[in-house]
Amino acid sequence: MASTDTEDANAYELLGVTLESTEAEIRTAYRQRSLKVHPDRNRGNPDAARKFHELNQAYELLLDPLRRMALDAKMRVKEARKTRFAQYDAKRKNLVEELEERERAFKKARVGKEAETKARMQENERIMEEGRRLREERERELRQKAAEVREAEKTVNADLEPPTLGALDTTVRVKFPLSSHPDLVTPSSLSAFLSHFGTLDEQSIVLSLKPAPPKKPKRVTALVPFKQIGGAFAVICASGRAQSGLADVEVDWAEGKEPDLIRWLKKIGKLSTTGQNGAIPQPTEQDTSNLPPASATPSATAPPRSSGTTPAPTSSSTSTSFSSFPSTFPDLDTPSTAPSVGLDTPGLDYESLTLMRLRQAERERLEREIREREAAEGD
Repeated sequence: MASTDTEDANAYELLGVTLESTEAEIRTAYRQRSLKVHPDRNRGNPDAARKFHELNQAYELLLDPLRRMALDAKMRVKEARKTRFAQYDAKRKNLVEELEERERAFKKARVGKEAETKARMQENERIMEEGRRLREERERELRQKAAEVREAEKTVNADLEPPTLGALDTTVRVKFPLSSHPDLVTPSSLSAFLSHFGTLDEQSIVLSLKPAPPKKPKRVTALVPFKQIGGAFAVICASGRAQSGLADVEVDWAEGKEPDLIRWLKKIGKLSTTGQNGAIPQPTEQDTSNLPPASATPSATAPPRSSGTTPAPTSSSTSTSFSSFPSTFPDLDTPSTAPSVGLDTPGLDYESLTLMRLRQAERERLEREIREREAAEGD
C-alpha cells in the first residue's frame, strides 16, 4: 500500500510517466528507474535503499486500478485548483493565500493541541502512578511499623510473664566427701541436714554410695528434690559455705543448668545470687510485690521425720535467712487447686499421673548416670 509520503511525492513523477500512460509504459519506466537506483549499484549512496523503496511503492500504486483512480482524481483537483488560482487577480490570490495560511495554522494548532493533550494525559498518568507507588510504600512502612510494634509487645509480654516450672527445677545434685559427713548416708539424715533451706520431698531423695570392695566409698552423690524452687535456689547459693553448714558440700542443679524461672527473675531484677560481703541476699518488699506466681510441679508428700535422723547443723541464721526467692511463689505444703499426684490418691487425673511418671523416670535416669559416672571414676 502506498503511503501518504509517496502520494505527495507524486508516483507519476517518481516513475517519469503521465496520467495517460499505460501499464506497459509504467512497467518499462519502472525497470529503467530500478536499474539506476538499485542498492546493489549504489552501495556508496546511503539513500539508495530509501529511493528504491519509494520507487516500488509508486509502481505498486499505479498498477492498482482503484488506488490509481483515487490518485488521478486527487491530482486533477489539484491541477484544477492551480488553474483557477492562476486566473485570479492579485487581490483574490492574496485572499486565497491568507485563507490557506490560516488553514495551515489552524491545522498546526490542532496538532499541537492534540500533542499537548496527549502529553498532559501522560503526565497525569505518571503522577497517578507515582502517587500510587508512594501510597503503597507508605502502607508497607505502616504495616512494617505495626509488625514491629506487635513484635515489641510480644517481647515485653514474654519478659513480663514467668516461664513454667520444669519437672526437675526444684531438684539439686549434692556431692560431699563421706569422711566429712559420715552420718549423711540415708535420705532421712540428708533431709534433716538440708531442711533449714526449705521443705524437701524426702521420699524422692536418691542417694548413691556405690561401695567398691575392698575400698570404701569416698564421695556421696544425691538428688534432693525440694517442695519449692526457693529452697533449691537457697541451697545452691549456700553451696560450699561454712557459715551455711555446707562446708565441703557441692550443690548444683540436677539438670546441670539454671532453671528458666531463675534466669527470668534475674533478668527482671527480682533476684540476685549474692549480696554485700558475700552474704546470701534477702528478698525485699519491692522484689516480691506484683510478681506473678510460677506453676510449681506437684510431688509426693514427705512422711514425718523420725527422731533418729541426723540433726541439722546449728547456724545463727534462721530458715528464711537462706531464702533469696520471692515469697509470692506457692508453697507445695499448702493445699492448692492442683491435683495431687500421690500414688494412693483416689480420682488421680491422667495429666498428674503422667507428670509423676515423667519425674520418676527422669530421677531414675539421673541416678543411673551418677552410678555410671562413679563407676568410671572408680576404675
